[in-house]
Amino acid sequence: MKSIAFIGLGHMGLPMARNLLKAGFELSVFDLQPDAIDSLAAEGARAATDARDAVLGAEVVISMLPASRHVEELYLGENGLLAFIQAGSLVLECSTIAPASARTVHAAAALLGVELLDAPVSGGTAGAAAGTLTFMVGGEVAALDRARPLLDIMGSNIFHAGPDGAGQVAKICNNQLLAVQMIGTAEAMALGVANGLEPKILAEIMRQSSGGNWVLERYNPWPGVMANAPASRDYSGGFMAALMAKDLGLAQEAAQASASQSPMGNLALRIYGELLQQGHGQLDFSAVQKLYSPGAGSALAQRLGTAANDGLE
Repeated sequence: MKSIAFIGLGHMGLPMARNLLKAGFELSVFDLQPDAIDSLAAEGARAATDARDAVLGAEVVISMLPASRHVEELYLGENGLLAFIQAGSLVLECSTIAPASARTVHAAAALLGVELLDAPVSGGTAGAAAGTLTFMVGGEVAALDRARPLLDIMGSNIFHAGPDGAGQVAKICNNQLLAVQMIGTAEAMALGVANGLEPKILAEIMRQSSGGNWVLERYNPWPGVMANAPASRDYSGGFMAALMAKDLGLAQEAAQASASQSPMGNLALRIYGELLQQGHGQLDFSAVQKLYSPGAGSALAQRLGTAANDGLE
């Protein structure tokens, strides 16, 4: 299993592919951004001319794309990639997409004798670079056993979530919780600073107390509190707010389909929608802190139209 096609070399895909290349695998790579292809080609990867070219002769195909429609466009249909992937190959679809879309691609792959796993990731760009991602995998156990040597290079936590689409369900649940934690942390930081507390001191108090969470440990949204967090570099890099909003939308779709109650997830989606309305969709999702700056709160409360937002300023 030495020949791999990697499609999608964005903030996450590029370092994931790089780790496989460093481990000695033969990579054919493709992305719509030539600079990403050139970067890996300079390190020894084969620069494919398109996605079909990338998968020719590949034993494994890995894709990391923005949304469901991109994945379906890539794999399905008369000219979809599945028609060009050889039977017996393994596909690791690492994008975060709707569970229903994942199951559709699973079914199409099975008809053509291609093993497919939906394997979305958590851990951010730092985890992708360090090879410490968490993979949430949906599909057959036998396919996961086959994929483990690759997943172990890119990640440190590999979970079999269940059958086809289960990886996507786990991922949207995780990201909904992460968004709620980020919003709550940003709100608490703004409240403390507005009342005279020094941000680093407040952050450490909460981190060591019952309010402690992953955001306070690794990803504080207040600028200057953590030197390596996106907040301290003008919210550049990291996980884009637009993608978080997309994942929150997927979570709400899943909640509606299963008649699940998700008021916090719904509010989080509306808050990130406001962040996008203000033109911050390309910033890291911790930029939600901007909504709690002086003057921002009243506009947010007015848009949301809910008593839950009274006193945001």
